[in-house]
Amino acid sequence: MTSSYDPGSGALAGLRPRLPSPLREVVDERFERRGVRLLLKRDDLIHPELIGNKWRKLAPNLALAAGRTVLTFGGAYSNHLRATAAAGRLLGLPTVGVVRGQELAARPLNPSLARCAADGMRLHFVDRSVYRRKTEPETLAALLRAADAEDAYVVPEGGSNSAAVRGCRALGEELTGHADVVAVACGTGGTLAGLAAGAGGGVRALGVPVLRGGFLTEETRALQTAAFGGPRGDWSLDDRFHFGGYARTTPELDAFSQDFERRHGVPVERVYVAKLLYALVALAEGGAFPRGSAVAAVITGRPFPA
Repeated sequence: MTSSYDPGSGALAGLRPRLPSPLREVVDERFERRGVRLLLKRDDLIHPELIGNKWRKLAPNLALAAGRTVLTFGGAYSNHLRATAAAGRLLGLPTVGVVRGQELAARPLNPSLARCAADGMRLHFVDRSVYRRKTEPETLAALLRAADAEDAYVVPEGGSNSAAVRGCRALGEELTGHADVVAVACGTGGTLAGLAAGAGGGVRALGVPVLRGGFLTEETRALQTAAFGGPRGDWSLDDRFHFGGYARTTPELDAFSQDFERRHGVPVERVYVAKLLYALVALAEGGAFPRGSAVAAVITGRPFPA
């Protein structure tokens, strides 16, 4: 099956996602003086709790879970864990979160994990060495036994698997005909893989990794091969805007985010969206986009309430 996920059927339709998500043009002189239009694809408005690419990636997986316990993975501040826990509460699905790090070090629970627990997610802590091996069959089987979830439907860290990539293809379809370049912040490459596959001819997809390492080209190709049988779309990655790595920031990035919020009234999520927007401004000011082109920034999330 390679079709885009249809959220209009089944139990998930009762969550009333706002699809297609709004597309808004904003006036920003940093783009205007280069003859470039800036569009914001407001995926952060799809659902109040399953925000942005969390909806697009989780919805097809939740449909496949078909009422089974959903087990997934993340760090102590994982938005993916929070979204999965919220989905479990909304749909009445049991959820288990395998958390990287020792439990004693995480007590008392930080606001993110406390929210997961309040939404009914059972938290299972593992040390970092085990967590690094979580995709190995023997380690995964042991984790499922230890979490008392041997029959669970397993969603990978970040939610990126074949079902998620196919779910994100609709994002590219929604943007076709509206932009010449569509850009998204990347953690695992799943959103970019689906977005690029759904975008029509003449649309270039740009991924801005928020982690150091330069490994996402291979990961994105592998996700497209698993989901569609091979590469799809015109896409590339720009690794220059990670600001030191995942969840790392600088005073410059913080100031930029605050300024963007003042200019456009859009809350800027700091881990992903801030780096994407900073990259696009830098690229526009450097002449990376031809005059007369339209650039769409996918706002994949917003700050979670505490």
